[in-house]
Amino acid sequence: MAESDNIVVETAEKIFADLADPQTINNDKKNAWQAPLWRALSEAGLPLSWVPDDLGGSGASLADGFALLNAAGRFAVAVPLAETMLAGWLLAQAKIASPEGEMTVLPASPKDRITLDADGSLSGRARGVPYAKAAKHFAVLAHGKDGASIALVDAGKGRIESGLNVGYDHSDTVTLDKVQPITLKPAPKGVDQTTLMLMGGVARSLQIAGALESMLDISVRYSNERVAFEKKISKFQAVQHNLARLAGESAAALAAATSAADAIANATSFNDEVYLEAASAKIRCAEAAEKGGAIAHQVHGAIGFTLEHILHRYSLRALAWRDDFGSESHWAVELGKLVANRGADELWPLVASR
Repeated sequence: MAESDNIVVETAEKIFADLADPQTINNDKKNAWQAPLWRALSEAGLPLSWVPDDLGGSGASLADGFALLNAAGRFAVAVPLAETMLAGWLLAQAKIASPEGEMTVLPASPKDRITLDADGSLSGRARGVPYAKAAKHFAVLAHGKDGASIALVDAGKGRIESGLNVGYDHSDTVTLDKVQPITLKPAPKGVDQTTLMLMGGVARSLQIAGALESMLDISVRYSNERVAFEKKISKFQAVQHNLARLAGESAAALAAATSAADAIANATSFNDEVYLEAASAKIRCAEAAEKGGAIAHQVHGAIGFTLEHILHRYSLRALAWRDDFGSESHWAVELGKLVANRGADELWPLVASR
């Protein structure tokens, strides 16, 4: 398992280093980097990591895919890699083959619903859908009178209202109006909208943790280069204190995200243990994104806010990712409901066993 993980991550990191260097991307106003990066990722089979071989994917494990997402976060990758992976995973739950090209999932918010009509068509509105504008297909979780279904939809059949998140990446509104899917199958038992939100939330948590790792590295490097009052600012106690706080937020986010990923990778279903881990990870990583980003910019001073500096590529995306697939406030409320309904005494053994 460890060797496989290393191969997946090493392959991804080499591609990211060659084609997704943050400073190069920052200076490319025409976005000429996107097509070569996506082509290289696709040739390596990374966007369909969670899709079995017989359904057109790479057949990597959940653990491999989670490690890949953490690496993508460390490079603040601004292509629909995570979204395509999630879409492929959702389709694979219903044994639907994944097509080539960019995909994303609907819905991307726990409050939105896509309904399955009696004639087999899909209707509904989904807000804050990452990279819907760039997607060629949607993987849709729909609700009908007989339960949940999973569908593959041609993205051209939906109406897309363009939007941007705080990281300047597409976060669009998609409306489906009596759209006939390419393929439609019942969702297996245990796969519902909460399952999708938890899976997406852990993906975002890993990306946030990766971004925080890079923000820490960038901040430490800058503090050792910047000279004020004839000495490096890393020698000042206030800066050292801030870097220690940033390291703490980064470590906490990574611990929470990897623990949740491990819980999903080793569970046979999305049970209460997975729910606790995934919801807690999204809450803690969202908190770390806010606190960690603020600290990193404070270390850099005014230079960290300029468009020419790469820090904002990480901090703004981390802030944007905390709202996808349920915000921290949403999961805090839902986690509180679970504890209230089940009781702390009943849930504590699940936490302690981790």
